[in-house]
Amino acid sequence: MTSDEVLDEFREAGALLEGHFILSSGLRSPIFLQKALVFRDAARTERLCKALAAKIGAEVNEELTAIVSPAMGGIIPGYETSRHLKLPFLFVEREEGEFRLRRGFELNRGDRVLIIEDIVTTGLSSRECIAAVEKTGAKVVAEGCLVDRSGGRADVGVPLTALASVTFPAYPADDLPPELERIPAVKPGSRGLQA
Repeated sequence: MTSDEVLDEFREAGALLEGHFILSSGLRSPIFLQKALVFRDAARTERLCKALAAKIGAEVNEELTAIVSPAMGGIIPGYETSRHLKLPFLFVEREEGEFRLRRGFELNRGDRVLIIEDIVTTGLSSRECIAAVEKTGAKVVAEGCLVDRSGGRADVGVPLTALASVTFPAYPADDLPPELERIPAVKPGSRGLQA
């Protein structure tokens, strides 16, 4: 599946939005990928995650023992990708502002973990997820995501396999282009939600 085909899936789901958005990273962008609209369609989600699993299988030459995703946005693609890779799936959640394994999830020293994200912009959530996994003694060997909207510039700390790599503009809040300044900003993401 090409980057254009992935974006077509988002367009067809009504999930490629235009306006003025506050991203989870805090950056502002005229483009937002509302993956929840993609994930409400099980067949579309399966198509995307099956393609991601195949790409990971071709690119990651490491033995893997588990998949971990950050809540909230990574749960559905993490689960669905784990199904195709036939690996156990766990997720981390924020507790007092920090990602942690909860709900009886455990990793052991020697586990070799693949992180699965939905969309990567700066890599902050990925790095926080990796830090939480490494506190258990497990090793994160790679990460996969549906869309890398940094066009390959985000540093997640491990090799990243993206089903689609695109470059959408993103700006600091104090350095907006005039066309964004004229539009009220909305924050459709999940960072900051508490469980």
